[in-house]
Amino acid sequence: MKIKRIGFMSEFTNTEIRRLDLTLLLIFLGLVRHRKAQDVANEIGLTQSAISQALKRLRDIFGDELFIRRPHGLEPTAVALALEAPIAEAVETLRGALGRMQTFDPAAATGVVRIAAPDAEQAVIIPLLMSYLQKKAPGLQLSVVPLARADAIDALSEGRVDLSLGFIWDYPDTISKQDLYEEGFLVAGARDFLKSHQAMSIEDYCASDHVLVSARGDQRGIVDDQLEAMGKHRRVAVTIPGFLPALAVAASSGALVTLPERIVRNFAPAFGLKFASPPLEVRRFAVSVYWHRRDEADPKRLWLTNALQELMAKH
Repeated sequence: MKIKRIGFMSEFTNTEIRRLDLTLLLIFLGLVRHRKAQDVANEIGLTQSAISQALKRLRDIFGDELFIRRPHGLEPTAVALALEAPIAEAVETLRGALGRMQTFDPAAATGVVRIAAPDAEQAVIIPLLMSYLQKKAPGLQLSVVPLARADAIDALSEGRVDLSLGFIWDYPDTISKQDLYEEGFLVAGARDFLKSHQAMSIEDYCASDHVLVSARGDQRGIVDDQLEAMGKHRRVAVTIPGFLPALAVAASSGALVTLPERIVRNFAPAFGLKFASPPLEVRRFAVSVYWHRRDEADPKRLWLTNALQELMAKH
């Protein structure tokens, strides 16, 4: 097989371009992303044999192996990596153009909506959205992946998810957002001084053991920074990466846990825990939905983000 160099892209004739179709391009992008033919077959809804045949056609069209088999999967060649960006741009341009021409009928819609969300938003927002879709768009399926912040932005940029939920401090101009609600904090635990109608003392708070939620295992959080500014200190007895497991630990240990308000109100009673406002100011934050700007005019994206805003305004 004659191998064309990366500069071959400018030499493509109309005849060669006619040999390409959108399915081939989607398969190519799927192979670059997943590195496994079976994963691409599952994502696109084709057989593995069809993926193999498509790869043969792609190799013939581009005059390159494109993907080399390795023990861990398919490794893209330099030509495949050079093709990824222009092909992705072409596909997204076409997708955006088609999306602007279409309307979205939720009652007739089918397919999968992929959402990146950390566990707080998984627990608070996703149940409401699932119930809403069952009534308004029963043909849509939800696929939620546990990504937040920079990882969620990467997933949006690469087209691996349609939306992201949460709070992201810094994001590029290619990402848009819509605020859903403002969130504060409550303290949950099994201690007698936790009474929602009474103020908790800072002394009781600091004298207690604490559970800290940290995905990275940090021993400090925003509460500790605020306490330090006040000349105070608390003892973090355990760090754990999830909010609901943190409530379980607090219930079994007698420690306190300071968590987003909706998590506490919705789930602390199920663990037999009481809750109250913290005895110090903790910065509030906005929970938002994020999407890539290529989907700005997409009717399905518009419907979903409006649905999320409507749902959270009621809760």
